[in-house]
Amino acid sequence: MVTFNKKKFRFSDWLAEKVIKAVAFLSIAVVILIFIFVFREAFPIFRMDKKTAVSTETLVQESYGSEGTVNAVDKSADNQVDNSNKKQIATDKPSATLLSNTWMPVSDNPRFGLWPLFLGTLKVTLIALLFAAPISILAAIYTAMFAKPRIREVIKPVIELLAGFPSVVIGFFALMVMATVLQNIFGYASRLNAFVGGIAMGLAAIPIIYTLTEDALTAIPKTYIEASLGLGASRRQTAFYVILPAAVPGIFAAVVLGLGRIFGETMIALMATGNAAMISMNPFDSVRTLSATIGAEMAEVVFGDTHYNVLFLIGSLLFIFTFALNALAEFYFKNVVVRKYQSRK
Repeated sequence: MVTFNKKKFRFSDWLAEKVIKAVAFLSIAVVILIFIFVFREAFPIFRMDKKTAVSTETLVQESYGSEGTVNAVDKSADNQVDNSNKKQIATDKPSATLLSNTWMPVSDNPRFGLWPLFLGTLKVTLIALLFAAPISILAAIYTAMFAKPRIREVIKPVIELLAGFPSVVIGFFALMVMATVLQNIFGYASRLNAFVGGIAMGLAAIPIIYTLTEDALTAIPKTYIEASLGLGASRRQTAFYVILPAAVPGIFAAVVLGLGRIFGETMIALMATGNAAMISMNPFDSVRTLSATIGAEMAEVVFGDTHYNVLFLIGSLLFIFTFALNALAEFYFKNVVVRKYQSRK
């Protein structure tokens, strides 16, 4: 006689399952709603026609003369004042200025050129990546391959502790200390510039790249190390010619995630880059990034104004870029590339 063990119903397990499922769906819904809200606020910029702005009204001084003098003002003068008050200044369509080289949102003819902001963001990101990636990867190689266990237990927590530092603290350190030290070393004119901001952002990205790279290196089977050492290779050759190439997919994913962290950084960029929206290839010139523009100007714009919509458009671009980088690192490099590599073993 065959007996089947009926699974006993447990209310606690059922409740935990429902709560976890609800939290997961709620997280997805929140992300989707954020997407919808940001894009909805940015979309009106592409529907605006040519807009006119009324010039400031001409002020007429009050007359304190006799009543006859006041009555002597003829109607032609009144008509002239009314006509001057009705002057209109035609401005360009806001969406037509998005690709210009000037960011001047507050003027009689506002221009919302995104090129200086985009190139400034790209310059700071490149400097930060060139600073953070080599240091993080070399530190991870040392920790995983060369450091003694006692030293490893100190180095890894200390570097990961840097990830807990608020961005404003790193930005304040760059503003007050790092900017002065680097200016004394290199002798450039502008104290706050893309170089200072890039180094400060690199400090914020080091823990992310280091942690993921170290995890990728330690995930390589120990048999690789034993086989390489058994064939007569030194520990340095094993680290750089065997372990490092095997961990390339994970390292690349770490760099991509660090790039997303740098690209969306706000407070450090706001405090350490100089906030000058200009196009220049000199790394020692001041720049303004996309995220710093939102942080500096969003609190002062009029709700529903063109400037307001352009700032949301910048937020949409940042959202798309960082989301694409995270998705690329998470779903492609961690799954597709690693799976292909493991199938070749």
